[in-house]
Amino acid sequence: METINVDSYSTLVVMVLVLLLGAFVIKRVKFLRVYNIPEPVVGGIIAAILFLCLYSFSGISLKFDSSLKDPLMLAFFSSIGLLADFASLKKGGKKLVIFLFVISGLLILQNIVGIGVALGLGENPLIGLLSGSVTMSGGHGTGGAWANEFIKAPYNFSAAYEVAMASATFGLIAGGIIGGPVAKYLIQKNNLQTPNIHEESSATPMLNFESPQKTKLITQESFIRSLALIALCLYIGNFVAEHIKSLNIGFTLPTFVYCLFTGVILRNLLQALKIHEVFDREISVIGNVSLSLFLAFALMTINLWQLVSLALPILTILVAQVALMIAYAVFITFRVCGRDYDAAVLAAGHCGFGLGATPTAMVNMQTVTNNYGMSHMAFIIVPLCGAFFIDLVNALVINGFLGFLG
Repeated sequence: METINVDSYSTLVVMVLVLLLGAFVIKRVKFLRVYNIPEPVVGGIIAAILFLCLYSFSGISLKFDSSLKDPLMLAFFSSIGLLADFASLKKGGKKLVIFLFVISGLLILQNIVGIGVALGLGENPLIGLLSGSVTMSGGHGTGGAWANEFIKAPYNFSAAYEVAMASATFGLIAGGIIGGPVAKYLIQKNNLQTPNIHEESSATPMLNFESPQKTKLITQESFIRSLALIALCLYIGNFVAEHIKSLNIGFTLPTFVYCLFTGVILRNLLQALKIHEVFDREISVIGNVSLSLFLAFALMTINLWQLVSLALPILTILVAQVALMIAYAVFITFRVCGRDYDAAVLAAGHCGFGLGATPTAMVNMQTVTNNYGMSHMAFIIVPLCGAFFIDLVNALVINGFLGFLG
């Protein structure tokens, strides 16, 4: 067996090529477009298969430089924090608070189901946690971040990346499949009154909803300012994480959580003092690019052989998670959120990011509102909860379960 060390420059080239490959394939495969599968997931899995074939037939193993992995992951979570505008919370009102409690309850149940099934099958409970709220409600980004923690001491779970990426991909597809049917079932079963789709112009609900009159341009100066904010989040987040770790107080969170918190405080402090207005679209672009590159690396370097040996227990846990999500959306999300049309659309959205990601939730809700009419409340609440609050609450819930597992 021959191992070839790939330097940081070549690794970056491969990561970008993986993203381009994913985009190329998605454009030509309708299934991948319909279920909103991200480019790094498609490209990364193809690359992992190619590298596996290279190893199997020629005995050549590629060892990629991982120096960019952590900074890219932390930049993504910093961008989430910087996009958290507390002033926006007023738009959601009481229903936003209710929905936050609803999604928090699901996080706890997902981990109970995941860990319970894993222990019942005689498997490592970390498999259940990774197939629980880490990836189901957290998606690929949170899954990769926690997998990065689980491969280290004291967990030493070498298959963490494989389990996380497989679970997140399964959840993404399942979340896109069940959202529409769940909403349709709730609307028809409860004879809900829906808006007039012609009056609401629901053919393009997300475009008509809060569409700006002018588009602010991304310039060199604005980009440097946004990059400086993310760099500051990385520096402060890392500093705080290392300082708390050195205190040995018995409680610590992963570094990405501190970077996220730093972003929240920084954004709202600058806004309150009227020092600087964060350019949301630009921060989002930087964050999304960072996440895509991070996932490209995480997926192209996974060990597929380890995943094959864990396929049965992972699949059992994931099927249980889908059943839980459907039951929770129908009996909890819909009922607690008001048993009305908005609640049905929220249930569809919850299926999207409760098993996959916020974009899946938005696609689910768009499909429902295209058929039945617009739900402005749902399009305010779901992005706020799915893009920020879910990661914040999830980090605390996961850390609590880790403490319970000892």
